[in-house]
Amino acid sequence: MCAGLVGAQLTVSGDIAAPLTLTADDLAKMPRDTATIPDPSGNKIVYEGVALKEILARAGTPQGKDLRGKALTTYVIAKAKDGYEVMFTLGEIAPEFGNQSILVADKRDGKPMAGNQGPFRLVCPNDKEGARSVRMLETIEVVRLRK
Repeated sequence: MCAGLVGAQLTVSGDIAAPLTLTADDLAKMPRDTATIPDPSGNKIVYEGVALKEILARAGTPQGKDLRGKALTTYVIAKAKDGYEVMFTLGEIAPEFGNQSILVADKRDGKPMAGNQGPFRLVCPNDKEGARSVRMLETIEVVRLRK
């Protein structure tokens, strides 16, 4: 394991059935996916990691037929080590609705991310702007407005 990933953790908390604390090893054992995005110079960057919807399902967020009514008022806040935060609705992420492909990446071009890029990064390849691609991702908080 890369020295930058030793001790790295991603916390999933909030209005969920099963709060999680995931390590790099935990993510490596989950179903893997990739996302390819262009960098400003026109080259392609390949990120590898776990789909956010997979992590949220393991945390017990409403899925499938349970994602209706008040459950659709649920949103997800991704928080970085430097305080940067972005938000997604659960409906954006769910395959039945927005089906946004969002990846919690732990590798960039086949190598672990370290320094100010990692160890985890939220990658949103379908966003036209990169502002919701959160580097140094530490926390995913799930908030349900209507209970």
